[in-house]
Amino acid sequence: MPIITTKLRKDYMMVNLISDTVTKPTPAMLNAMFSAEVGDDVFREDPTVNALEAKVAEMFGKEAALFCPSGTMTNQIAIKTHTQPLDEVICDENSHIYQYETGGYAFHSGVAINLIKGENGKITAAQIDSAIKPNYDWLPRTKLVVLENTCNKGGGSYYNLEEIMPIHQLCKAKNLALHLDGARLFNALVETGESTEAVGAMFDSISICLSKGLGAPVGSLLVGNTDFIQQARRYRKVMGGGMRQAGYLAAAGIYALDHHITRLKIDNDRAKMLAKVLSEQPYVAHIRPVHTNILIFAVKAPFTAATFLEQLKAKGILAVAFGTQTVRFVMHMDITADMVEYTIRVLQAVR
Repeated sequence: MPIITTKLRKDYMMVNLISDTVTKPTPAMLNAMFSAEVGDDVFREDPTVNALEAKVAEMFGKEAALFCPSGTMTNQIAIKTHTQPLDEVICDENSHIYQYETGGYAFHSGVAINLIKGENGKITAAQIDSAIKPNYDWLPRTKLVVLENTCNKGGGSYYNLEEIMPIHQLCKAKNLALHLDGARLFNALVETGESTEAVGAMFDSISICLSKGLGAPVGSLLVGNTDFIQQARRYRKVMGGGMRQAGYLAAAGIYALDHHITRLKIDNDRAKMLAKVLSEQPYVAHIRPVHTNILIFAVKAPFTAATFLEQLKAKGILAVAFGTQTVRFVMHMDITADMVEYTIRVLQAVR
C-alpha cells in the first residue's frame, strides 16, 4: 500500500477540506446572531428575516426573496413554481439538482429531466436549443432550464455574463424559464468582477446559499418577482420550510453578505495554489481546471481515492472521494494559511 513518508515536521493539524459547508460562525457573526431582533416568520413578522430577504432581492435587482433552510429546498421550490407535472427541466448531467437532490424534481414536481453533457458542468445555448422537445402529446413539455454557478461536480467551474447572455436570449425566445442554482455564485463573482444586478437580470429566479463559502451556519434564499415568490412561499410551507424565530439565522446571513464576500478570493487562490503543488506530484494522474475554491484531481495506481484519503486522514487532513480514483478538496474560511502550508508539506511527502 502507498504510504506517506515521515519526513515531516512533528507538528500535527486537523485540516477539514471535505466541504465549505463545514464552517462555523465567527465570534462577530455569533454576536450578530445573539443580538438579532426576531418574530414569527411564518406570519412575516420576523424583522431580521424581512431585512435579509429585502437585502438579497435588492442585490440582484429582483422584487422579492424567500429565506429557506437549504439550497436543495430553494432549488426544489423554484422547479415546483416554474413547472407543472409532465413538464421537463433541461440541465447539465453534473447539475446538483440531478446528482444530489434525491430526485426531488420528480418527487415534488412530477417533471422529467433532460440531461445535457456539457463541459465541466457548463452547457451552451446551442445545446439547449437542440434539447428542446417538440410539442407532441407523447413528450414532456420543455419548460425550465437550470444552470449551476459555480458547478460543484464540474470542479468549481463558472459561467460569465458573456456565456449566460445567449442562454438568456434563447429562453426568452422559446418561452422557457431560466433558474440559477447559485450556491457558490459569489465565488464566481469575485473572479469575474461582474455585478449581482447584472446576473439577476439574466434569470427568472436565483438560489443563493449562505452556508458554504459565506460561512453562515444555515440558510439559502430564492429570489424572483413578487408573484413568483408569493407562490414559492406556499411551496416552502408545504415542504416544511416555514420557520418561526428564524431571525437568529438570518442575522448570520446578513453578516456574511456584509463581511465575507470579498474574502472568497482567498479560498479560490488557495485552491489554485494546492493545484499547482499537486501538479508536481508523481502520484497525481489528472487535475481538473481550478477556477474557484474546489479542487478535483485523480490519483494513480496503486493509490485509490480511498487509500489516498486514508493516508491523509492519518495526518489530520480530511477530504472526500469523488470517484474510484478521484478526490475533492474544498477551500473555505476556516482554513488558515498555516493549514495550507501544512497540507502542502503532507502532499509533497506522499510516495
